[in-house]
Amino acid sequence: MIGCLYSKSILFPIFTSLPTVYSLSSSSSSSSSPPPPFPLPQPPPSSLQHVPSEFIETNMTSDRTTIVSSKRQSLMHNISDEELLLRASTVPIPVEAKIVPKVAFMFLTYGPLPFAPLWEKYFQGHEGLYSIYVHPHPSYNDSWPETSVFYGRRIPSQPVYWGTASLLDAERRLLANALLDISNQRFVLLSESCIPLLNFKITYNYLINSNLSFVESYDDPRKAGRGRYSPNMWPAINITHWRKGSQWFEVHRDLAIHIVSDDKYYQLFRDYCHPHACYSDEHYIPTLLNMHYPEISSNRTVTWVDWSRGGAHPSKFGWGDITDEFLNQIRYGSKCVYNGNTTSVCYLFARKFAPNALDPLLRIAPLLLGFDP
Repeated sequence: MIGCLYSKSILFPIFTSLPTVYSLSSSSSSSSSPPPPFPLPQPPPSSLQHVPSEFIETNMTSDRTTIVSSKRQSLMHNISDEELLLRASTVPIPVEAKIVPKVAFMFLTYGPLPFAPLWEKYFQGHEGLYSIYVHPHPSYNDSWPETSVFYGRRIPSQPVYWGTASLLDAERRLLANALLDISNQRFVLLSESCIPLLNFKITYNYLINSNLSFVESYDDPRKAGRGRYSPNMWPAINITHWRKGSQWFEVHRDLAIHIVSDDKYYQLFRDYCHPHACYSDEHYIPTLLNMHYPEISSNRTVTWVDWSRGGAHPSKFGWGDITDEFLNQIRYGSKCVYNGNTTSVCYLFARKFAPNALDPLLRIAPLLLGFDP
C-alpha cells in the first residue's frame, strides 16, 4: 500500500461564495413521487456558457489549466499520490473561465458495478453536468464499452482493506483526481452497492444549490464512539474534538481541497487509528470538519443506510425488498433542514443493495425515478 504523503500542512481559507449555479427544471417528476419541497431556481442566462465544462480539464503534465478537445480522455496516469494531492490542492481556476458546475460521482468499489445499467439511465441526457471517477481494486479488469458513462473513468488505484487507513487513502485519491477538473464543484462518495433515489435533475439542483456540505458528524459517548479515541492524538486532537459519522459524504469543492491538503491530522489517524480499535473512515473527516469547519456542513449524510439490525455492517436489501412503498419510505419518510427550510427530501442515494435488486429497480425506475423506459 502506497501511503498518501502531503507536502502541504496548511489549511486553505474557506470561500463562502458559491459558483454561478446552473439549475435544471424538474419536469420529469412522476405522479407516484411527491414534488420536492425545496424551490428549484430558474436557469441562468445562456451567455454564461462561455466554456463548456466538459472541455475544461487540468493538464496533468504542467501547472496550467487548458481546454482539451475530448471529454472521453482516460483518467489513468503515473503521478504519485504525493504529487497528485499537491496538484489537486493548488489547481488554478482562470478568472476569465465561465464554467458550468458539475457534480463529481466518486465510486469506491472492490470490482464490478452491478448497478451500472441503473446509473446509465440516471446519467442519460445530462452530459456536461457530471463527472464519474471509479476506484476499483488494481487487479480488477474492467471492460466498459465506449458508449458507457463509465468508459475511461477509472483512476489509478491501490488495494483497500475494510477498517484500515487505506480507505482514507482511496477517498482522498478520488477527491484529488476529481479536483483536477475545475468544473467539479460538488463531490459525492458512493459504493458499488449504492443506488440513486431521485432523478438526476432533482439531485443536481439539490447539491449545486446547497449552502452546505453533507457530512455526518456527531459525538458518540459510547465505546463505539469516544472509546475509539487514542490519547496519543493529544494535544492536536482532544477527545472533546472526536466525532463519528457516515463514511459516505458529499462535500463542496472548498472542503474537498481542505481534505486533500491536510497532513497533520491525516498522519495522526494513520499512526493511531487502527482496525478493530478504531475505524478511520468513520472518524477522520467528521473530526476534521468539527474542529475547523463546522459551519459549512449540514451535519447529515445524503446516503441512506439501515443500521437498525445492529452489527458491524448495515442491512442489505435484495430482489424481494424492492417495492414502490419501500423506496418511497426511504425517499420521503424523514425530515431534515435544507438551506434553512424543513423538507422531506433528505436522502439522494441509498445502500446496501444486493446485485439481484437490479432487475426490479430497472422495472420501477421509469415510474418512480422518472427515467426513460
